[in-house]
Amino acid sequence: MPKRIPAALTAQRTSRPSRKTSTHKWLRWLHVYTSMISFLVVLFFAVTGVTLNHPTWTFGDDVERITATGTLPAGWQDDPVDFLAVSEYVRATHGISAPVADYGLADGEGTISFRGPGVTTDVFFRTADGSYDVVTVQQGFVGVMNDLHKGRDSASSWKWLIDVSGVFLAVVAFTGLTLQAFLRKRRRSAYALAAVGAIVTVALIVVTTY
Repeated sequence: MPKRIPAALTAQRTSRPSRKTSTHKWLRWLHVYTSMISFLVVLFFAVTGVTLNHPTWTFGDDVERITATGTLPAGWQDDPVDFLAVSEYVRATHGISAPVADYGLADGEGTISFRGPGVTTDVFFRTADGSYDVVTVQQGFVGVMNDLHKGRDSASSWKWLIDVSGVFLAVVAFTGLTLQAFLRKRRRSAYALAAVGAIVTVALIVVTTY
């Protein structure tokens, strides 16, 4: 005659959550909170992705071009040219905040390029007399946001944010796909739609690339 399992032990076994239930609960928690944390990031990259695809959409923010001239003070014309002294003087005189991206000297003319999100400043100076020209191109708000989307000429902290955002979005996508495995009624249709989306994406990549 088989042994009878005590009722208390049976209740304890049935009340203990299964591994599948625990995994589903943990994935759902991770999906919800990573989605909420990255919500604004997703919105930002979604909107700027559209504006990047349509560069003529400036929404009234015209590109501003500013030019200025001047003469460098004494002390800059060392051998070789003291580019640090030149850049610091021009930066302080003309209120340039973007970091130096490039500099050089050729045929008696030196150049220093400052680059930042949505703004470029180029300095051209003559070694013969120290005269210089400053050309600044300032984009509007949309242009700044587009450069931030690409991480172009941005600070290292912003590039770290892009990397972290990519990790969060990967977690959101992974947990979202995995959660579908726990939904019996919608599992097959969900994965079928995901497969269709993947095929269309790969096909567009192939058509566009080759």
